[in-house]
Amino acid sequence: MSSRSLLVRNIHTLVTMDADRRELRHAAMRIRGPAIEWIGTSDDASSMQADAVLDLKDRHVVLPGLINTHHHFYQLLTRAIPGAQSAELFSWLTRLYPLWARMDPHCIRVSAQLAAAQLLLSGCTTSSDHLYLFPNGSTLDDEIGAVQEMGLRFHAARGSMSVGESLGGLPPDSLVQDEEVILEDSQRLIERYHDNSRHSMLRMVLAPCSPFSVSPRLMRLSAQLARQYPGVRLHTHLAESATDVRFSRERFGMSPREYADSVEWLGADVWHAHCVKLEAADLTHFARTGTGVAHCPCSNMRLGSGIAPVRQMLQQGVPVGLGVDGSASNDVNDLLHEARVAMLLARVAAGDPQVMTTRQALELATRGGAQVLGRDDIGHLALGMSADFIALDIDAPAFAGAQADPVGAVLLIQPPRVDFSFVNGRCRVDGGRLVGVDLGALCAQVNAAALGLL
Repeated sequence: MSSRSLLVRNIHTLVTMDADRRELRHAAMRIRGPAIEWIGTSDDASSMQADAVLDLKDRHVVLPGLINTHHHFYQLLTRAIPGAQSAELFSWLTRLYPLWARMDPHCIRVSAQLAAAQLLLSGCTTSSDHLYLFPNGSTLDDEIGAVQEMGLRFHAARGSMSVGESLGGLPPDSLVQDEEVILEDSQRLIERYHDNSRHSMLRMVLAPCSPFSVSPRLMRLSAQLARQYPGVRLHTHLAESATDVRFSRERFGMSPREYADSVEWLGADVWHAHCVKLEAADLTHFARTGTGVAHCPCSNMRLGSGIAPVRQMLQQGVPVGLGVDGSASNDVNDLLHEARVAMLLARVAAGDPQVMTTRQALELATRGGAQVLGRDDIGHLALGMSADFIALDIDAPAFAGAQADPVGAVLLIQPPRVDFSFVNGRCRVDGGRLVGVDLGALCAQVNAAALGLL
């Protein structure tokens, strides 16, 4: 039996983000199963047949689904906590660790589902998430199951913390795990869930939390384990703040980049979050090895960590994607918002409004994220690519007065939500509403869980 087909026609502007960065007026696209099988004009599609038709009536800009390369879904339960609203990284963490220690599997599930919902509504179709603490019987399985129900393409990062306060680390001892338990569970998760096939909806990542919460031994062994399985990547936090850099030099006698190199955490299968404090020589090493970066501008600003040297990264050829980061340090689950802020912050940092254009910011959120996650099937729209795309109504009030360049307006005017979102050819947002999700009931569960942590 052949896969069902979908014809999307009368697209006002189709932003392909393909190799030629084509933007097609009066476009159409046909999907079969999870993949794109044809792109052309609406005139060419006038006699084309399909099992289902989505007529956008020349009112929508269609873009590749956005790709989020760094997040902590569980932190949605601890947004705007007093005492953490104006704290730098280490103080922020020590304020929140006791609250996170009270979480249970239900907390993990409902926070993941609402985070996925907010991402889908704002145009994200693929997300990685870094879950590095597992209190009260929680497991990564809880999060994976919750996200699968939402239909978001997912890179699940098995995080870990093994060095608590008694050993000179930052987290409380109650939140760390034995390293052998971590490695055994990491292997279990890879062998149970990891799917390296084209159009895969779930891939695994090994992600020791940070240099200040795990040992060099765990970093090395995690890298060795991941590299036994095709497509399993490595992720951690690196050089996020001045405090982070100082800890690395005092603890290891090395800069963060030198430390990453010493534990075999540079390479095309590795991406690091933040990298605010990388220096010019560090960027050369990242570019040479193909090591990626998840740029998280809102979190970096909220915590006062600094401005990552993104333009220099891109100029040297470092792979860069965007991450919204945890909902307790952003506190917004909106990757399009993150792309807009990345563009504005790059301009402010350089004192030059030409250093990042609207299209370049969109590229970070699409092609850049795909490269960082090691995907060649998402990030742009072309024949054979996964059918991950979003549509925004340019007749909506947010776009009023912006008809001269509706594509640029996507970044500049910040539309509140997408009208349609498709993941692997399946509709997840229809007319601005999540398909099959009672958002009100989900919010009520999240609020109850969040209050239970206080």
